[in-house]
Amino acid sequence: MALLNNRLKGLNYPSCAMCCGVNESMQHLFLDCTVVEHVWDRCLRWVRILSVQHRDLKCHFEKFYLVHFNHKQNMVWKGMWVTVVRCIWEQRNLIIFKQGVVDEEEIFHLAQIKAWLWMKHGLRPFNYSLADNT
Repeated sequence: MALLNNRLKGLNYPSCAMCCGVNESMQHLFLDCTVVEHVWDRCLRWVRILSVQHRDLKCHFEKFYLVHFNHKQNMVWKGMWVTVVRCIWEQRNLIIFKQGVVDEEEIFHLAQIKAWLWMKHGLRPFNYSLADNT
């Protein structure tokens, strides 16, 4: 989290590149942006977890924990969080630096593929299907 904070200092833009809403901040970009909210919802539905999401970035990461998982499994699970954040950041940079367009589907599918690969190689047993993206 500290590394992310250090990299983002001073990188605020007048408005969010994703939703063109409020001033961009880490909080807004990774949690409050309407596009990003949909991505988080879809990612959690994909792994069949329904829960209320924390509105604080640090708490959101810290609470990305499943009681029935052991330590190693939870570390892999937190890797999913990191993967989603990275895909959001990459989409934001694509929009700002390469005149890309906001694509909620692309963010979700890239995060889904990367997270699925991460979890497949780190979780045993692994019962989630890449094709099941309800």
